[in-house]
Amino acid sequence: MPFKPSRLKSALALACAGLPACVAFAADDNNTLGDIVVSASRAPSTLAETPTAVGHIDLKAIDTDKPKSVGEVMNQIPGVYWNDLGNEQHSMAIRQPISTNPVYQYLEDGIPIRPLGVFNHNALNEMNLDGTDSVEVIKGPASSLYGSNAVGGAVNFITADPTRNPYFSSSYRRDNISKFQRLDVNASNTWDKLGIRVSGYQSHRDNNNWQQYSYGDKEAYTLRADYALNDTARLKTTLVQTNLDTAMTGTLFESDYRNNPGKSLNTFTYRKDRSTRLNVAWEGETLPNGITTLTAFYRNNDHGQLPSYTITGCAGATCRGTQNNNHVDSLGLDLKHEQNFDWMQSRLVSGLYLDFSNNPYISNNLSIVRNTATGQYINYTLNNAANPTGVRNYEARITNRAVFAQFEFTPVEKTRVVLGGRSDSIRYDFTNFLASGGSADFGAPNETREFSHFSPKAGATFSFTPRTSAYVNLSEGFTPPEVSQLYGKTAIPNLRPATYNNYEMGLRHKAMGGALKVDSALYRLDGHDTIVNYTIAPGNSENRNAGKTRSSGFELGLNYAQGAVDGRLGGSWAVHRFIDYQASSTLDYSGKEQPQAPRQLLSAELGYKPTERLRVALEAIKLGQYWMDNANTVQYPGHSLFNLKAHWQIHKSLAVWGQIRNLLDKRYADNASSSYSGVGVYSPNTQNQYQVGAPRTAMVGLTYTME
Repeated sequence: MPFKPSRLKSALALACAGLPACVAFAADDNNTLGDIVVSASRAPSTLAETPTAVGHIDLKAIDTDKPKSVGEVMNQIPGVYWNDLGNEQHSMAIRQPISTNPVYQYLEDGIPIRPLGVFNHNALNEMNLDGTDSVEVIKGPASSLYGSNAVGGAVNFITADPTRNPYFSSSYRRDNISKFQRLDVNASNTWDKLGIRVSGYQSHRDNNNWQQYSYGDKEAYTLRADYALNDTARLKTTLVQTNLDTAMTGTLFESDYRNNPGKSLNTFTYRKDRSTRLNVAWEGETLPNGITTLTAFYRNNDHGQLPSYTITGCAGATCRGTQNNNHVDSLGLDLKHEQNFDWMQSRLVSGLYLDFSNNPYISNNLSIVRNTATGQYINYTLNNAANPTGVRNYEARITNRAVFAQFEFTPVEKTRVVLGGRSDSIRYDFTNFLASGGSADFGAPNETREFSHFSPKAGATFSFTPRTSAYVNLSEGFTPPEVSQLYGKTAIPNLRPATYNNYEMGLRHKAMGGALKVDSALYRLDGHDTIVNYTIAPGNSENRNAGKTRSSGFELGLNYAQGAVDGRLGGSWAVHRFIDYQASSTLDYSGKEQPQAPRQLLSAELGYKPTERLRVALEAIKLGQYWMDNANTVQYPGHSLFNLKAHWQIHKSLAVWGQIRNLLDKRYADNASSSYSGVGVYSPNTQNQYQVGAPRTAMVGLTYTME
């Protein structure tokens, strides 16, 4: 007998959280704000009762667009910008500048994919989009539910359930200039009480195409198995394995970016990421009107790299570099209970989170040979003697214990109030494995360090009509010091968690009989005790809680679908400033705009279906201008790109589709930065660096489906 949800509407909604079928319980007649989201409360809620900005992309949109990367999905959400650093390497901007800072929480079915203290800005290359049913993005702090790093936002990938009936699909794609190809396979079925879904892909990009030294290989697989224990409980097991082996093409200086954008200075840098995640969740009714989810999880992340960004200190034909391995093993438990009450239609979502992680790290120094004529780095040798203080061999044992609760109630008709908070206890046990004494004493001394933080949230929604609602939200996010920020040098800085206070209001509306959806938000996010790098003297710097920041902005999302025409517009207009940032005794950037912080982000698409089987669409993406340096002296002008998409369902089982990205073949940078401090001589060709965007690229694909 297959799993049957309970007679309780709340238990049913939670048990099938993430399923398209759950949308039915919102009673959405296309004239109400009945869209269902899961991440904002860790339980299904309608948008009309959610006092938080939430963006979401469903399986239908993913299947139609056939995205090459997670970024092509993320960038459809207003106020979200996934920055392409090549072969699924990336950074992010959600209510924050484009950066690699640890201000986001990446989740899978509500469980963080990495432990706190070991943030990886490339972590979304560990996801398998083929195994995903939908993507939800909480914009702004979500630490009251998800703990540390959920400052700019929390991104939750909800895995796809097994299908009720036999299902199989396979697709193949290839592009014209990157020599990129990818094979996807999905298979699923349910046999009585057991449902199984297998989803995965393999991709390959050749080493030399329009861009020198840019190979990339990835394998990603998801196995999902659901077992119905009875009518009101099930066991859900998810196993995800990803393996990425890619070049780190790196950046170009000003002259090469302008005149030779396909060039790479690197010939041997790499990133090799392997990750495994296993979640086993029991879901069932444990109390009348209450349902409990108990999830045990295991993580194994291994990240080896010879990074392009650590090649520095060039003197003639010789430079310095590093080679390192950052490993994580985790065991944890997430206990969550949702209890519904008749009193004021209230609901309590509460739980306990335990995470025990081990983080060994090894780093060695390299001596690198550079071709002085071309600037390319051509080979390297291990040379710890050249810079012995850069050698690292340590282990950090990380413990995170947390309790959380969120109470929702309706004190008066049409008004919903949400109050919540989470208390986190964090412990680092640090061990340095290098010999002590004399010149061999590298790195920080052994120690144990603890942090604690409480993250509150208060919000309310008001439904003016079934089609219009408004909300206010006050919340706080926090980021504890990263392991690398504490133990990257011999001296241990005295750091405390940075906090971010969020003030937000929003308006949602449906018009034209439900054909047009409007979702808007106005926010301010104030950062306190932000960890910044302070230069004590040339060549000597340390991390300090010395920064204050402010991000203020407006986000607007429009979605339209009626008849043969559909469209979307997502926009963000924001200013990100340093309130206080003393970088050294002589450099003060207080009052300046933060670097890589575009004031404008726009994404729009207009689609047309001349027949039920054919859809064509034109997509436009605009990135506004931004400062490349802290001193606000070097500026990237921004860019606008156009993409053309088409999807033709030739037969019930066969579809052909294609994309032309960067339709106008525009020169642009996915990332632009400058090391110029605003003082002294400005040298664009040694200080400005650009991550080159791809030229016009055509991709075609074929999908076969059997169901």
